[in-house]
Amino acid sequence: MNTKIRYANLGLLALVALYTGVWAYFFPQEWHGNFPGFGLSWLPQLGPYNEHLAKDAGAMFLAMAILTIITLRSVRNTRLVQTTGTAWLVFNVLHFSYHMQHLDMYETRDQVLNVVSLTALVVLSALLLVPVADVRRGGGR
Repeated sequence: MNTKIRYANLGLLALVALYTGVWAYFFPQEWHGNFPGFGLSWLPQLGPYNEHLAKDAGAMFLAMAILTIITLRSVRNTRLVQTTGTAWLVFNVLHFSYHMQHLDMYETRDQVLNVVSLTALVVLSALLLVPVADVRRGGGR
């Protein structure tokens, strides 16, 4: 792993967190009815709208966004990157596990998109646990 991959992974996770967090916290009813956007709607199938739950999810995503942005500024700090990656991995594995058990609520297209997007988030998170390769200059090993 190199720092460019770390930076890209953290950047993508930060964008996901900001997109979801701002929408869920500040516009919870619209988020529930229209997430993930782009003409799709994945939340109403999982249960009725609950403002408290939506705002809590938004707050969690905003907190993860802040942690991830702080980590982006210290991308060479392996301990911080791995801590952030671990937090994301715990969330994303549990989130993935839940949705894999409830795919029957969706049409085939939405099932595939759920699997692909949630798998990608697990992989992005897991890659943050890989240490940066020690690249030595000058041909020595």
